[in-house]
Amino acid sequence: MEVTMDPLFLAWSYFRRRKLQQCSDICTKILQDSPYDQAAWSLKTRALTEMVYIDEVEVDQEGIAEMMLDESSIAQVARPGTSLRLPGTSQGGGPTPAVRPMTQSGRPITGFVRPSTQSGRPGTMEQAIKTPRTASTARPVTSASGRFIRLGTTLFEFIFHHENDVKNALDLAAQATEHAQFKDWWWKVQLGKCYYRLGLYREAEKQFRSALNHQEVVDTYLYLAKVYQRLDQPITALNLFKQGLDHFPGEVTLLTGIARIHEEMNNVSSATEYYKDVLKQDNTHVEAIACIGSNHFYTDQPEIALRFYRRLLQMGVYNCQLYNNLGLCCFYAQQYDMTLSSFERALALVANDEEQADVWYNIGHVAVGIGDLTLAYQCFKLALAFNNDHAEAYNNLAVLELRKGRIEQSKAFLQTAASLAPHMYEPHFNLSILSEKIGDLQSSYTAAQKSEDSFPEHVDTQQLLKQLRQHFAVL
Repeated sequence: MEVTMDPLFLAWSYFRRRKLQQCSDICTKILQDSPYDQAAWSLKTRALTEMVYIDEVEVDQEGIAEMMLDESSIAQVARPGTSLRLPGTSQGGGPTPAVRPMTQSGRPITGFVRPSTQSGRPGTMEQAIKTPRTASTARPVTSASGRFIRLGTTLFEFIFHHENDVKNALDLAAQATEHAQFKDWWWKVQLGKCYYRLGLYREAEKQFRSALNHQEVVDTYLYLAKVYQRLDQPITALNLFKQGLDHFPGEVTLLTGIARIHEEMNNVSSATEYYKDVLKQDNTHVEAIACIGSNHFYTDQPEIALRFYRRLLQMGVYNCQLYNNLGLCCFYAQQYDMTLSSFERALALVANDEEQADVWYNIGHVAVGIGDLTLAYQCFKLALAFNNDHAEAYNNLAVLELRKGRIEQSKAFLQTAASLAPHMYEPHFNLSILSEKIGDLQSSYTAAQKSEDSFPEHVDTQQLLKQLRQHFAVL
């Protein structure tokens, strides 16, 4: 006689093995026979929630609406070193754009891509509010996803994450908080999450502060710091993280939060120190290893960077970006036998055209380094074939075209690069040099000014501007 497992127990087994769809299907069958089975309802909502669960602790990137319609700014002109929106004013002595590439916002390119919680571009504002989102996260699932003691908490998670109906989730959290006589810290955190999602940052701050008064929890510190970062108050967020470290010494997520803020404020040396503290607590922390490796690479220590990236490889990280970085480190560390094989692995692991373009661009750099300009030209052309907005490839192609004497083609490439990446100083400077050589002094002066705006400490730009001003004075 065959023994069959109880369906609810089988569904629970599937849930624990992360086979969420099978778990949900079995719960649906159970509910068809007994619609009022609370255990089946609870387990099904948990399974559906886990399918789309995102870690709300992670700082999501600001969209166009948040940046353009922000009404929560504290000061229009922030003091140096106190704003995430003006990272170039930091007092941390960060790397210059000549050494480390910059993003469009003026921050140095980081060694680790932070998780984003945006998926696609909804057509209307209502769709933007109601569209469920999924994301991978850089940190383990927090304790917020493990608290499913009562059906009410399960229902809130289902409404908030699966349905993404923040208004009803807010109403439920408010009712539950009132029922608990305003003493349950967990419901206050959920209220804060709803207010944050709705853009009511000051109300979210009050709820998180109140929750901390009832119960010291790491997640609450992280949520509150996220609010302060959105309000562009990085110093307050840093102080909060340090306050949290007083209660939870050596907590990895708090140390990582401090390191991220320092890195965003262009204070890379302090960020590296905190990432090292993270590795003392957790020597398998991928973000810390990647960021320290990236910092060593850009401070002209490719051999040390290579050790960190090899450590990631030993840990089982196996993707295009890692082999891309390994190839560059091997080349600059003069380990030429490993360079091309690493780039071949990177090309075999590419997931999209942007990654393919980046790999071919780096192979082009290697070709320039070994003097094979024909190969370099082909590589940069391939980079543009996969990503037509690759400003760096346009800039380098322009230099190669100029070496061949094709001035008009070179000028066109430089103008394209400058329009695609106005934050880069190289296209502006190269265009200025080219215009000066062909006698177009006015265009040269305009491009040199743009180069100076992007990189004020660039000596060659300053010398060129000085020469041009002397020319104009003579005229």
